[in-house]
Amino acid sequence: MLYFTLSVLLTVSLYLLMRAFPRYGVQSLHAVLFNYFSCVAMGLMLSEGGGALTNISWTSTGTLATLALGGVFVVSFLLIGQTTQRAGVTTASLASNLSLVIPVLFGLFIFKNTNKVFTIFNYLGLLLAVISVALSAVKKESGAEARANNGLIWGLPILLFFVTGTSNTLINYVSSTFYKSDQAALLTTIACTGSVVCGMAVLGFRMAVYAEKVHFRSILGGLLLGVFNFLSFYFLLLTLQSFGNSAAFVFPIYNISCILISSLLAFLLFKETLQPLNKWGLVLAILALSLISYQEIGQAIVR
Repeated sequence: MLYFTLSVLLTVSLYLLMRAFPRYGVQSLHAVLFNYFSCVAMGLMLSEGGGALTNISWTSTGTLATLALGGVFVVSFLLIGQTTQRAGVTTASLASNLSLVIPVLFGLFIFKNTNKVFTIFNYLGLLLAVISVALSAVKKESGAEARANNGLIWGLPILLFFVTGTSNTLINYVSSTFYKSDQAALLTTIACTGSVVCGMAVLGFRMAVYAEKVHFRSILGGLLLGVFNFLSFYFLLLTLQSFGNSAAFVFPIYNISCILISSLLAFLLFKETLQPLNKWGLVLAILALSLISYQEIGQAIVR
């Protein structure tokens, strides 16, 4: 239970840190790009000083695919930052956590690797998950500028939903195709190396073309963000192991916990309030996750 608690709190901390960055003058883009240095460093420490990396073929299909996955990580994290700051922590948490719908659908219809029979209730849960993301993004504002901003607020969580879902689908594919079950730290380290390369290329371009300056506080914020980022994933893996790798049971409970706690802390720390439709989105999100995995949850309770 300790691993589960730590994984949830560390994940929620990511949203709160991204939400707080503007308050302390931290440039979110720069922080995201530098956070992967911490991820790589911590991955190397968990990989016995990086000894496992010496035997990697950097031109192999699996390694190249993992490095490319790192580029998707960057896009996903940038969207999380923008969504938390423009649409709120709760909306970003909903869009990110409910994106599990996409890998579930791919596993069911494309990869044909699901180990359970889907019922009408499971499919209803998938549908409600999509609806809840849309409801969570609703903001009622007046004025031309506010309406334009409202369109952006609508678009960001939906885009985050699809990008994060795509990222999770690629993680499932790459990990099951090219890696063994005990190589999670290695996979994460290689992917984050790809994120560093991609991030520094983006930053180098912006510095060369736009004369963009990087401030120390943004670098420091990014390195701190990277610690939380890596540890949230690491403790989630330990949680899965402690629950017998029952992902279908762990992920719904994990996602519901992240959504509820992030919503509560966003209200307490940033005074974020939810409109009626947003509240319905929150309720539907919990219902959706419960319906998606009600069989596994029921079996766990019976045991």
